[in-house]
Amino acid sequence: MWKCPKCGRSFQREGQDHYCGEAPATIADYINMQPEQVQPYLRQVNEIIKSALPQAVEKISWSMPTYWKKRSLIHFAAFKKHIGLYPGPEAIEAFADRLSAYKTSKGAIQLPYNQPLPDELIADLAKWCEKRQGS
Repeated sequence: MWKCPKCGRSFQREGQDHYCGEAPATIADYINMQPEQVQPYLRQVNEIIKSALPQAVEKISWSMPTYWKKRSLIHFAAFKKHIGLYPGPEAIEAFADRLSAYKTSKGAIQLPYNQPLPDELIADLAKWCEKRQGS
């Protein structure tokens, strides 16, 4: 077990990502709670998704920024070396050819900070999620 030196909570993994204190209430709160150097990437991802899904509701779900329309459509989150984008496993399969440059796992895509964000790909993923899941 690992104990966070800031908040004292215990976790199974050493250095596990978590919130010390209250979780954010809005996507803006979430972004503002992240390290300063990460915030521009998060704002860019948020704006891309917001533009792609103008009818979706913004909320925090699973402690991550989430776009929702009848159900969760897509999530994103900040990590030490990348932004995690969570469109779900069906989206990963559907976009496999366009995701070959990124590390993926079941339902998740890692967008490293040392590469430009794929704006068009993020927007296309978000629109696909809405069409597939939110109609």
